[in-house]
Amino acid sequence: MATTPSADLVLTPLTGDGRPLREWLTTFHMASVVIDPYTNESSWILDTAARVMRAFAGAAVRVNFIVTASADEAKQFLGPLTDEFLVFVDPDRNAVRGLGLQKLPAFVFIQSDLSVPAAAEGWRPVEWRKVAQSIATTTAWSAPTIPGPKDPSPYAGTPALV
Repeated sequence: MATTPSADLVLTPLTGDGRPLREWLTTFHMASVVIDPYTNESSWILDTAARVMRAFAGAAVRVNFIVTASADEAKQFLGPLTDEFLVFVDPDRNAVRGLGLQKLPAFVFIQSDLSVPAAAEGWRPVEWRKVAQSIATTTAWSAPTIPGPKDPSPYAGTPALV
């Protein structure tokens, strides 16, 4: 179950220096898809995650991937998605720990006050829909359809802390 992260939790983008979470939240809330590139389960959700994040591209939320790998590994895993979305690297899984995640992939909504009103772990479409609806309600935006016609069947995910 996701927990409220510390304002001092450092998120490091693919390029540039890491900054505390409070600095990433000064203008927008965050909608993060947390993935482990070393598992099939995270690869199965990439198209779905990108579709969901695209739906919120114009909303008052900073959509992003948090990848439990180095910058080079994240680029290799995400390919052209790194040009489209903000990507944070978390090779030591400090962000995963800081968010209290137990299973990956995960979809986490972090509001600018650091609260986590909604989170889903593993690929459970009903839970991801709740996260998307929370984001949509908060940002006065439309939520995408979850699951979509090409989305994978539900699965539990893999351990977040290995």
